[in-house]
Amino acid sequence: MDQRHAHRKDEHVFIAEKQFNIQNDNGLDQIRILPNNLPEIAVEEVDYSTTIAGKKTAIPFFINAMSGGSPSTTKLNKKLALAANKTGIAMATGSQSIAIKFPDASASFQVVRESMPNGFVIGNLGAGNDLHSAKEAIKMISADVLEIHLNAIQEIIMPEGDRNFYWRDKIAQIVANLDVPVIVKEVGFGISPATLKKLKKINVKYVDLSGWGGTNFARIENQRLHTENFDSLDNFGMNIAESLIAGQLYKNDFSFTASGGIRNAMDIVKCLCLGADNVGISGLFLHTVLKEDVAGLVKQIEDLKHQVKAIMTILGCHNISELRQIPLILSSGLLNFKNQLN
Repeated sequence: MDQRHAHRKDEHVFIAEKQFNIQNDNGLDQIRILPNNLPEIAVEEVDYSTTIAGKKTAIPFFINAMSGGSPSTTKLNKKLALAANKTGIAMATGSQSIAIKFPDASASFQVVRESMPNGFVIGNLGAGNDLHSAKEAIKMISADVLEIHLNAIQEIIMPEGDRNFYWRDKIAQIVANLDVPVIVKEVGFGISPATLKKLKKINVKYVDLSGWGGTNFARIENQRLHTENFDSLDNFGMNIAESLIAGQLYKNDFSFTASGGIRNAMDIVKCLCLGADNVGISGLFLHTVLKEDVAGLVKQIEDLKHQVKAIMTILGCHNISELRQIPLILSSGLLNFKNQLN
């Protein structure tokens, strides 16, 4: 295993936890849901099953991409996977690119499939990888789905990062030829309507909008950066509320995953109301598993499952389709943002 790359993976986890803030601004507090005082429904009637990349899943949120590529993140991935397996939710690995370059790092990702042999596992690669690498990533962990992440902002700040961003043709080839569905995702800066238009042209169907407000890779890389100050990009991009509102221009063309600073059950419900089919959570689950181990994360996931269903009950919604019919009150800032998109 390449020690320099492994050290970077450990740094990412350490800094992400150091920067974790339960009050991070994902924009969802600018959205209000009015109460339904006569819900006329029982909890047991609520069905929040949905899809991730077109595949059925019983639970509308999952453990999103975080880690892998070093001995310490191997242990972390195992803990996350054990919690996912026990609670029945899906899990995405961190970027497997390091294991494509250095095969001895593959155990750091294979531990996920080993810990959830019948679970829903999502692989992950950077957008600069080709079809051969994508097939290797799928084979490595018997992945059900592959995430291809867009991280130009992170790479441009990172001293050892890429400087060549000709990605579109590689993504198109992967989408056209891979045997499993492909989710194209951001890493915390939001995906603009202009980008969605480009992704539509290359037949991408599944998109993780991954807005600003959660783990911030600009700030993480700036903290690692000792040669220059690039903090002008710390607050760049759109939060997840803005990303979902902007994404509604293409709501008939994509199935959206919402991620970026999701902190509680109401955040999950609001994302589903705004058109997401599912919700990915990284920073919150990382913080919990580091502080409270597997048992603490299992309890948190079970609490979220119960609370999401409880909120849907008091709103009178039997399923996610009905959630999307609920009127939402937007703040003046979000409403102005929405109006300027048209």
